[in-house]
Amino acid sequence: MIYSDPRVALADDWLKGQLNEAFRILPLADDASFRRYFRVVMGERTLVLMDAPPGKEDIQPFMSVRSWMAGAGLHVPELLFADLQQGFLLLEDLGDRTWARFLQAGGDVNQLMPDAMRQLHALRSSHVSYLKPFDMARMHLEFDLYLDWYLPKVAGVRLSEAQKARFHQAIEPLLQQINSLPKVPVHLDFHSRNLMVLFDNQRLGVIDFQDAVQGPLTYDLASLLYDCYQNYPEDQRSVLSRAFFAAMDTGWQAHFDDAGQWHRLLRLTAMQRHIKAIGIFSRLAYRDGKTHFLDEIPLTRKHLLEAMPLFDIPTDLAQLLSIPPQ
Repeated sequence: MIYSDPRVALADDWLKGQLNEAFRILPLADDASFRRYFRVVMGERTLVLMDAPPGKEDIQPFMSVRSWMAGAGLHVPELLFADLQQGFLLLEDLGDRTWARFLQAGGDVNQLMPDAMRQLHALRSSHVSYLKPFDMARMHLEFDLYLDWYLPKVAGVRLSEAQKARFHQAIEPLLQQINSLPKVPVHLDFHSRNLMVLFDNQRLGVIDFQDAVQGPLTYDLASLLYDCYQNYPEDQRSVLSRAFFAAMDTGWQAHFDDAGQWHRLLRLTAMQRHIKAIGIFSRLAYRDGKTHFLDEIPLTRKHLLEAMPLFDIPTDLAQLLSIPPQ
């Protein structure tokens, strides 16, 4: 087969050296980076090819994190072949049914939550030494995405450098609360588009984990319950959050006054994530031409606006966080 895409042609040559049977390469998905994914079809058997162009993407973090997570008890794709020099990985195919698609087809979220909670507890309890920290500096950089992409590009509001500095100053006390939380291994994007529903409708495969960090204990559960792509009832979120807290050992629980304080800090963590996500969606649209990500902003803003009254946010900061798209 002749491919017009030079990377796909290169992958075809590479796969011929790894597989001893005929195959076809079919488009599968892009993500929010330069990585692309393809399905490699061999009769009734399928695998997934990751294309991570050298110089734009480094696949070593993916390989390292995958190995650690597998050892910790998470269901991540098996790695079959790797070529770091060319930027190709061949992986187990976990299928097409994301958590999001499962729900769109009428699936019951309560079928999925037990395994999600199990894997989050396994991740929280694991040990790894090389993860980058999710710290104050990183949170401020993430908020620059909101200031530099959402406000001017989507909302039509341009801030002076002094106004940006005031934004960072005003939000500092809230970030300090997140930064003071116990640090554990964090997937960073544990949500409905990165969790694959396997054939028994109860077990979950985990993908898109290469950006894992050492971060707040609340982070991954906040990503799941306050998902940018889902809108669960608050009473359901609260029950699940408190159940997760109750299942933690007393050493972790001792960092919080009670389950109520835990849930409040989980909501604060989710609010920080929503501000970042709005900025990322805006950058993907206006820098990378992926304009469909603008469709994700309304629900993410809804989550943000619902959380803001729970916290002591200065008026001028609240106004900047409330500005709607043009």
